[in-house]
Amino acid sequence: MVDNPPHLVTGNLRRVHHFAFNIKDMRASRHFYGNILGLHELQGDEIPSTLKALVEAGKVANFALPDGTVIDLFWEPELSPPDPDPQRQFTRANHLAFDIAPDLFDRAVEVLRSHHVPMEGEPVSRPTGRGIYFYDPDGFLIEIRCDPA
Repeated sequence: MVDNPPHLVTGNLRRVHHFAFNIKDMRASRHFYGNILGLHELQGDEIPSTLKALVEAGKVANFALPDGTVIDLFWEPELSPPDPDPQRQFTRANHLAFDIAPDLFDRAVEVLRSHHVPMEGEPVSRPTGRGIYFYDPDGFLIEIRCDPA
């Protein structure tokens, strides 16, 4: 009999917390997400404290959907352009973040480790909570994060 590594229980990941996209033109992207799509751009105290300096420097912008999901735009001016053929797939996504209850965070990290999921360093603690970054089988960066306990 083979022991199966532990797994996250269905329902532990509560919602998508945020999407983070790499963008080449901050002005055009802020206009698109704010003025065309009509999303609320976070301002002042709405900006997470860990991103305030980057927002002030013009390197990050944050937009919120009515359900609380956040889209973070990370300015990467040296990005190579996408393929001119719109049928060719490419990505500008930086990472996808899932929210989990603070009391389940350490267990989630244990599950990832038991499955030998490649991680981007160790868990991080910030004033806005804790997070762990890891890669899916195709190398896409994913985060599991929680609010402060």
